[in-house]
Amino acid sequence: MILHGQIYRTIVQSPVEWWYIKIDIILYVRDKQEKLTMQMPFAKLFLSGLALLGFLSTINPAMSQTADEVTFHKDIEPILQRSCQSCHREGGAGPMPLVTYEQVAPFAGLIEYKTGLRDRAGAMPPWYMEKNIGIQDYKDDPSLSDEEIAAISSWARNGTPKGDEKNAPEALVFDDSLKWGAGEPDLIVKLDDVTKLAGTPDWWGEVNSVPTGLTEDRYVKSVEVVEVNDVDNQAGTGRETVGGRYIFHHMIWATAQVDENNERVPGLSIPWPVHEVGRNADIFDEDAGRLLKANSWIVSDSVHLHSNGKDTTGHLEIGFRFHEKDYEPRYQASFIALGNGVDISIAGNESNQELHAYTVLNQHTKVITFEPHLHAPGERMCLEAIWGYTVETLSCVGYDHNWVRGYPYAEDAAPLLPKGTILHIVGYMNNSETNPNVPDPRNWQGSGNRSVTNMFIDLGIRVTMTDEQFQEAMAERREALDLGPNDHVIGCPLCGAPLVAPILDDEDDSNEVAAND
Repeated sequence: MILHGQIYRTIVQSPVEWWYIKIDIILYVRDKQEKLTMQMPFAKLFLSGLALLGFLSTINPAMSQTADEVTFHKDIEPILQRSCQSCHREGGAGPMPLVTYEQVAPFAGLIEYKTGLRDRAGAMPPWYMEKNIGIQDYKDDPSLSDEEIAAISSWARNGTPKGDEKNAPEALVFDDSLKWGAGEPDLIVKLDDVTKLAGTPDWWGEVNSVPTGLTEDRYVKSVEVVEVNDVDNQAGTGRETVGGRYIFHHMIWATAQVDENNERVPGLSIPWPVHEVGRNADIFDEDAGRLLKANSWIVSDSVHLHSNGKDTTGHLEIGFRFHEKDYEPRYQASFIALGNGVDISIAGNESNQELHAYTVLNQHTKVITFEPHLHAPGERMCLEAIWGYTVETLSCVGYDHNWVRGYPYAEDAAPLLPKGTILHIVGYMNNSETNPNVPDPRNWQGSGNRSVTNMFIDLGIRVTMTDEQFQEAMAERREALDLGPNDHVIGCPLCGAPLVAPILDDEDDSNEVAAND
């Protein structure tokens, strides 16, 4: 009984030591067997030891409760519905459906591993915003909480219990005719089909311009580009990455007016967000819709096609969602270059290399999205705002070249930065054998368009404000977040900084001078 009591107290105080205690018991039994061979047959003594282990298992909380607490229907299925099943279902883009228990349980270990990567390349769901630094409120955020990741791990490591079907949420119904993440578009423009043969080299170039068919000017609230091809997503192409399901790596595009010879009219182009593999929809600020002019055409002289390992025919479709016809934007779009695509230098066989780029805001600016763009060696990018003596990290994002994402800030979290602020991006590059995206880390890498060369850009959306608009936006932010004069909020350095003295107009100034005289 002394042995039983000592072990019981140890288990209760430190469940982590349970497996060490089991080893001690086995050694204890073996020692007793050596000493008591003439008094007790070993088989009986060994069975006594097993009985003791079984008894202790029943009183160890770490072994008796965890599996019962986390079940598929009660705990795991709701997570999959919210963050996984839009892709991982029959007819979806994911390589396997994750809807029923029978479909999910065989992949429990893989799901535990992929969700445990959190904000690094390969993580699922593909959302790499770091949760321990900077702004944390974003639109359409599918990421998992620490508690959800822990629940998946516990479920996978404790026998994947199914649980009671009465606890299951109602099954989701998907409409495969709706392939648009931002909602059904008001206008869909289809580009021409192209065919990319298996095993052929990458291709860069210009594609045929296509008319939008729009007969009146309209302001756009969101734009989304999707690839439609003949790849069977469930069968796959033999490539494991999401890029293996597509042939368009990216398209840099604009809308423009064209003449009678279908040539672009100079000076009338409007740029739109770059399409890239795995990219989500771009939702513009509610007060800064982007203009799509009547009779405009989709034009692009920078399309990158790659082989996915299978002869594939596909095309891009561009979906526009419009504001009401009488809509007028309050803010103007800001096309500020932030990055470096010209003189990048990355050494071979070296990780933790940094790239830096800066720009000064000449007008008050609201940052709508943060969108890191790196190439194969890229692992991470951070966005900082420097105002006076203050250096503040707005966001840090892990980077996966297979899933290029834009991160739209929630309305009351979007940075409001005064003119004179310096925006600073830091890229973290890994050109070593620990990075599976790099084919040969011995090579030096410079700038270029190919995935094995480099870019370093923040492609995020920003808008500019007048002095009056900036003051109004800060006042709205203070009211929404109930900020006092000494409160601080990340991304709005002046929100909690009241004026030292009121600004007087000319008439007030003259009256004050006369009174003092």
